[in-house]
Amino acid sequence: MEIIRHSEWKDTKFTLHLISQILGKIKLERAQQEPQWAHVTLPLTPSGFTTGLLFEKEHVFQLDVDIPNSLILIHVDGKTESVIIESSKSIRDYFDEIFHKLQKHDLNVSINPKPQEMAYKQLLNEDSTPLLYHKESALKGLRLFQEAVKEQTKFIGPLRCRKVKPALFWGTFDVSMIILPGIMEPFPEDKIIEKAAFDEQMIEFGFWLGDEQVDVPSYFVLPYPFINKDLDGTSLKPEGAYFDSALSEYFLNVETIRSAGVPQKAVQDFFHSTFDILSGELGWQGCSNYFIPLEMKPQNTE
Repeated sequence: MEIIRHSEWKDTKFTLHLISQILGKIKLERAQQEPQWAHVTLPLTPSGFTTGLLFEKEHVFQLDVDIPNSLILIHVDGKTESVIIESSKSIRDYFDEIFHKLQKHDLNVSINPKPQEMAYKQLLNEDSTPLLYHKESALKGLRLFQEAVKEQTKFIGPLRCRKVKPALFWGTFDVSMIILPGIMEPFPEDKIIEKAAFDEQMIEFGFWLGDEQVDVPSYFVLPYPFINKDLDGTSLKPEGAYFDSALSEYFLNVETIRSAGVPQKAVQDFFHSTFDILSGELGWQGCSNYFIPLEMKPQNTE
């Protein structure tokens, strides 16, 4: 699968990130709350990402981003409206069009227009700066996300534990999954997002598309409580993976994965080895039970 660097599509990625903020905030207002903000994630689809099924009084609705057709689709009670994704539109344009079409169907949803977890600080319903969008670049980014979800699901799906399944976290614009052992660990600072995201011990496994400092997309693994000491060692796999003690994260970039003889094995080795190291560091008990095989029909895992 072709790699696309952050620098090659940063403007298009920024546009999709802002649109995902609108969809995510709508879901935040209407989805039933779950721990670790699991209710606000946007599942991936063959064509992009979606809010999934939402409810407003007697209405049933859903918003989808359809990248191959450059559309935002708004489904309400079996009827579909669309908003075109194209260069020259501003995030205010997208905001106004989406909420106008929702209101046409008597859906009076309101959101906080302030972006979350972004360096960008303009209000989504006010910024009229034209945005850029290139469909082919967006498709390359989507394929990377989809491949990441495939590998994440292959790892976490069979595990006998509490988990948050892979989906797009629109604040940080990465696709991530979480394993939780059921041990409460309140976040030490009074920050609303972090207090809900980090109120239990956990290990997060994610895939991130890069930024101005890190141009190459990477898989990452983050423990909570955070661990700020050297955790590199011979048990870490594959070669090229490393731990950043300042960030309390393991990283493995996609160029390193592509150079491996079997890229999929490299990703699975990364997930398994980091889980073993971090669950040991956190003192989790009974983790071997997570990996008891499922008594089901054998499945093609390629």
